[in-house]
Amino acid sequence: MSSRRDFMGMALGGFTALGGIAALYAMKRSWDPLPSVAAAGFTTVDLSVAKENVLNVQKWRGKPIFILKKTSDMQADDRDVVVGRARYHVSIGLCTHLGCIPAYLPAEKLFRCACHGGEFDTSGRETFGPPPSPLVIPPFKIDGNKIVLGEEGPEYLKMKEAGLTA
Repeated sequence: MSSRRDFMGMALGGFTALGGIAALYAMKRSWDPLPSVAAAGFTTVDLSVAKENVLNVQKWRGKPIFILKKTSDMQADDRDVVVGRARYHVSIGLCTHLGCIPAYLPAEKLFRCACHGGEFDTSGRETFGPPPSPLVIPPFKIDGNKIVLGEEGPEYLKMKEAGLTA
């Protein structure tokens, strides 16, 4: 009879161990970030294909990112991102007044918010209307001819030290 009891004890112990392992696996999976969240951490944009005065809109962490290759007649600014010999405007494409998405007007070379008429120049500085501050520069790192959004590279840290980023 003791062999039957031993078998029942081992079977119960085995099922308990399997249940514990399954519970630990489920807990670990719930602690890991979702694949969509992990993928949204960094976005790489190839700048070699950018055209002057044409707005390139990317998505990073659910927000629009404006990337504009500046022409030689656009005023140079300390908020410019320099890659090689080209200058770029890089910002989160949300108006700092109420969070609307400004439109880029290439003929006028400015961003205009349709919500309340706020305007920003090609460096993202507010020039007219209710926006209280410039367009926000997202964390970035320059990697050759590419920009990696979401990673704080030396160029971004330099801007941060100068108080140009939020």
